[in-house]
Amino acid sequence: MKELLKKCLVEFIGTFFLVLTIGCSLFPNGEKSFPAIAIGFILMVMIYSGGHISGGHYNPAVSLAAAIRGALNWKDFVPYIISQFIGGAIAALAAGYLVAIPPYANETTYSMMPMIICEFLFTFALCYVVLNTATSEDTKGNSYYGLAIGSTVLVGLIATAGTCYGAFNPAVALGISFMGITQTKLILATVLTNFVAGAAAAGVYKITSNEQTL
Repeated sequence: MKELLKKCLVEFIGTFFLVLTIGCSLFPNGEKSFPAIAIGFILMVMIYSGGHISGGHYNPAVSLAAAIRGALNWKDFVPYIISQFIGGAIAALAAGYLVAIPPYANETTYSMMPMIICEFLFTFALCYVVLNTATSEDTKGNSYYGLAIGSTVLVGLIATAGTCYGAFNPAVALGISFMGITQTKLILATVLTNFVAGAAAAGVYKITSNEQTL
C-alpha cells in the first residue's frame, strides 16, 4: 500500500504541473507565449522526474494502455487515474486563480467529428509512443523516452490547433472543463475518445511488438 501511495503521489504531482502549465501558458499570454512548447516540455521533465517511480503516465488513457499491455497492474489502475483526475482538477482551479481566463474562453467550440478524429489520432500516437519507448524490452534503459513522449504532445498541439482542444488526456480534458473553456458535450466526447484511443494503441502494440507482453 505504501508503494502504491508513493506512485499515486507522483502521478498527482506530474498531472498537476501538466494541467497548471496548460492554464498558465494559454492565459493571459495568448500569442505572446509558446504554449505548445511549454506543455510538451513540462510533460517531458515530469516524465524524467517520476518515470522511474510510477511510470510517469500523468494521463488516464496512458494508464489504460499500460494496463492492457501489462505494464501496469489492473489493481493499480483505478488509484492511478483517480490521482490523475484529482491532480488535473486542482491544477485547473489553481490556474483559474493565478491567471485571468477571459470570458470568451467559455465559448470555445469545435465541430464534433474533426475534433474526435484529432483527439483519437494523437492520443493513439501518444500512448503508442509511451508503450514503445517506456515499457518495451527492446528499448529498455533508453534515455530518450521523456523527450519522445513530450515531443509527441508538442507535435499534436501544433498540428491540431483550431481543430480540437488538444487534450490527448482525460485528466487534461477535465482540467480544461474546470477552466470553463469547453462545452460539456465536447469534453465528454473528448474523454471517451481519449480512452478508446489508449485501448487501441495497446492493441496495436500487442500485435506489432517483438516481445511477449508482460
